[in-house]
Amino acid sequence: MGIKKKVRMSVLFMIAFGILAFVFFSGTGLQSKVSAETDGYKDLKIFSEVLSALKKNYVESVDTKELIYGAVKGMLNTLDAHTAFMPPEVYKEMQVDTRGEFGGLGLQVGIKDKKLVVIAPIADTPAAKVGIKAGDVILKVDEFTMTEDTTLMDAVQKMRGRKGTAVTLTIKRTSKMEELIFTLIRDVIRIKSVRSRVLEPGIGYIQLTQFQEHTARDLSRAITKLLNENIHSLVLDLRNNPGGLLNAANEVSEQFLQNGQLIVSVKSREGKEDEYIAGRSGRLGRMPIIVLVNEGSASASEIVAGALQDWKRAVVVGTPTFGKGSVQTILPLSDGSAIRLTTAKYYTPSGRSIQNTGIDPDIIVRPEITKVIQTSPIVREKDLARHLENEMDLDADKPDADPLQKNEEDALPSDEETLAAPEDTQLKKAVDLLKGWRIFKEMDPSILSAQKK
Repeated sequence: MGIKKKVRMSVLFMIAFGILAFVFFSGTGLQSKVSAETDGYKDLKIFSEVLSALKKNYVESVDTKELIYGAVKGMLNTLDAHTAFMPPEVYKEMQVDTRGEFGGLGLQVGIKDKKLVVIAPIADTPAAKVGIKAGDVILKVDEFTMTEDTTLMDAVQKMRGRKGTAVTLTIKRTSKMEELIFTLIRDVIRIKSVRSRVLEPGIGYIQLTQFQEHTARDLSRAITKLLNENIHSLVLDLRNNPGGLLNAANEVSEQFLQNGQLIVSVKSREGKEDEYIAGRSGRLGRMPIIVLVNEGSASASEIVAGALQDWKRAVVVGTPTFGKGSVQTILPLSDGSAIRLTTAKYYTPSGRSIQNTGIDPDIIVRPEITKVIQTSPIVREKDLARHLENEMDLDADKPDADPLQKNEEDALPSDEETLAAPEDTQLKKAVDLLKGWRIFKEMDPSILSAQKK
């Protein structure tokens, strides 16, 4: 377990680019009750007057709790994109979600241009089986129509339900003129957060899909298994990992770092800083490591990638990450509901804030887009409505620093042009780099010395 230099808090890093309809509500949060202290909040009198007027004069009877819930949602919707209200049933599901098993459709969704957009379906889930694709816009869930005022929480709540129950989604797809209708049967979605295998003799591969309660434990087991297979190099794949628990990110990071090295620092509005320090040394020693990232690598993934990059422990390969540099804390309320509140920003060991900018790879390797089944543009933190600004960015209004990105997005093929899955060029590049690393390591030292002159 990591040693927290100042305080031990249970904080939640929510998903990188939005809420996952099947469960990327993760984390236990800071379990402190919110008090009803209102000293100095004279404007609450206005709220009380409006509530009283509605109850007395509205044309139909009103439910007080629904009115209050609606007011709380509206209040939080004026803040950043990751702050939200969770009714009791959603908060209860979120607590279950961190264990990696939940009911739902298997959809990862986000808000883009005030529309509910599918970021990706999860393999072998109801959503993937019926053919829902990345970039699909969800127009309706059963008879509930999505509007620009629909929050992510509202959308998720409509799509989730008990295993075996049916739900109908009305979808608009870029390549189709007509709307598409899919009927899905909800199922239990199980997410295995750690996968591992040997790619080639001596080269191990570990993929982290999410940061859950047991991710660090499962990672340790995967490392043991690969070490028993005599690996000498490792690829750590964080692509499309939307994040999860901050504590899990710290426990994962310390399995690659040395005892006493800073993993991440967290700063609140008042400037209070908490530092998370590796409490042990990883078992991989100085084994060469490549970390793969892309625009889907967010929050907790960016903490791990940033720590390994800053300490020169790994070479980061891929495309710039999502850019979510904020911390969310779960604050339970007295009736069983809760609020997910952005309470701080995090900084990499070198002091970098990656809010809106992300982690820039050491080596840029773009995925092969010919024949890719993909219909959606790339979405990052800076594209989200109400995203926080990066106080370190003095040029906040400058154009995208990645001029090639837009051209690639424009060049994505339609469904009719897709024929086969492309080669994983990023993974292939990682393997080639590790092979080259080993070759240079075994070269005659005199040759390397001559090259330095």
